[in-house]
Amino acid sequence: MAADQFHSTNYCNTFIEVAEDTKVDCGTVPPQKGKEKTIAVMQYEMLADRPYQFTSDEVLFQVFADRKAIQSSAIESERKAFFSKGQPCFRASPLTKSFGFGVHANDVGKIAIYGMETETYRTFVNDPKVKKVKAMRSSKK
Repeated sequence: MAADQFHSTNYCNTFIEVAEDTKVDCGTVPPQKGKEKTIAVMQYEMLADRPYQFTSDEVLFQVFADRKAIQSSAIESERKAFFSKGQPCFRASPLTKSFGFGVHANDVGKIAIYGMETETYRTFVNDPKVKKVKAMRSSKK
């Protein structure tokens, strides 16, 4: 029944801190490279002006669907296939690894991004009620 399994990337009441080896010192809008939008640009565009409107699963799948140009008639079957195997979560996102954004998931799993230079970012880092995890490093130690 592996096809019936659902591997969620959602967190609740958790803050994903930027990667230890990030090369930026503040939240940086990902640059457009060529004609095709990068994953970082697509994630940023979904989240920057719409905090707490989407879960991690919704953002990751929407970016996947847009990049693959999945037709609306196939969305549900593609979603089921996408989450039938484990997917990298926002700890592996270029936003948290390379562009200086932390990701907060509220108590219902909706997410928002915060630049590492902001007071809100520091508040989440210092709040003992919020679970903290680090984004994945870009390079091996």
